[in-house]
Amino acid sequence: MPTYVLLYRFTQKGIESIKDGPARLDAAKQNLAAAGGKLIGFYLTMGQYDAVVVSEFPDDETAARAALGGSSQGYGRTETLRAFTEGEYRKIVAGLP
Repeated sequence: MPTYVLLYRFTQKGIESIKDGPARLDAAKQNLAAAGGKLIGFYLTMGQYDAVVVSEFPDDETAARAALGGSSQGYGRTETLRAFTEGEYRKIVAGLP
């Protein structure tokens, strides 16, 4: 399955209700699984982004739907990156002319 890296920033609403964050993370895991995805890792970070999420989804459309659904709750803003594994990278580079 394709891998995605989601860069997350809390909104004011997200910070004000941060104590509920673990429960929201549990719900997000369930929603990802229901959509056919899988949470690979969640990391609270310091710096420009508040958290980084690594996940897998069957396709880009499913990943986009999950990201939009999560963002629509208003607790954070996201930036989603399609990530290629080392094997995928090697295959891409091998196909260069």
